[in-house]
Amino acid sequence: MKLDRKLVGILACVIVLGLAPMTAWADKDDDDDDDDDRHHSLTRTLSDDIRAGRLEIEGDHAAVIELVIKRDIPITYDYVATLMRTPNAFGDGPACVVCHASNDPAKSYRGLNLTTCEGIHAGATEEPVRKLFTPGKPPSKELIGRMLRNNRMPLGVSFNVPTDSDAVKAVRAWITAGAKNDEAFKKTVQPLFKTPGAFGPDTPACTDCHMSNQEPPSFHELDLSTYKGVMLGADSIAKGVANATKVVIPGNPDASGLLQHLVENRMPPGIDPTLDRDHPNTLILLRWIEQGAQCQ
Repeated sequence: MKLDRKLVGILACVIVLGLAPMTAWADKDDDDDDDDDRHHSLTRTLSDDIRAGRLEIEGDHAAVIELVIKRDIPITYDYVATLMRTPNAFGDGPACVVCHASNDPAKSYRGLNLTTCEGIHAGATEEPVRKLFTPGKPPSKELIGRMLRNNRMPLGVSFNVPTDSDAVKAVRAWITAGAKNDEAFKKTVQPLFKTPGAFGPDTPACTDCHMSNQEPPSFHELDLSTYKGVMLGADSIAKGVANATKVVIPGNPDASGLLQHLVENRMPPGIDPTLDRDHPNTLILLRWIEQGAQCQ
């Protein structure tokens, strides 16, 4: 078992406060075949896992996964509120409430108020009104998950590059019209994917990173060099063709990952795209949503 120095104190407290008395408890119950593990305390379960060598922890990220996510610890709104008010909570950048602290669009970007639980549930109140998530549903692909995890493409493009350029409008119009293998795709959209700087100054062509359904060399097994590849989507080998992640939903550009990656900036604004997109606090926030996003 590998332990990060930061966790030594935490685990020491667990062992000192819970392991010793529970050792006797565990020994007493060893012969009780009817004992139901579901009634064990979290501390007892953790101590059992430590003794059995089932716990692999190295770094804060792994600690959150092993000690919180896998054990389905209830996440309280109190912690979520702290995250919203803490600089660098999800990666280098200001606290979320610096930019999102009111339902008034004149005072807060998108009229999004992250200072209250009700505001978080309400989402963006400026037209077009958009909720951040659906309580109880997997949030990684919903708006809040995308904004915290997905990097805008091309990788490294600045957040202050306009998202309504002619190139982006062309992609949106093509998807809205049904994403067909027509003249609009062949003469306008397809060349954009192959042109450096098409979606941001000093950026590579999309096909520099997404040129086949093999990884390597193509990231996420996504091929933007052909119509067939675009419509097949990502990770077709890893997940199987039938389960490939569709990046284009014909007729629905806002639900299409291809357009989302072109227009949605990862938060906090200006965050380094090389930073881990599954920050421990991001995992905790998304688990809170999965658990129903309770305000108590």
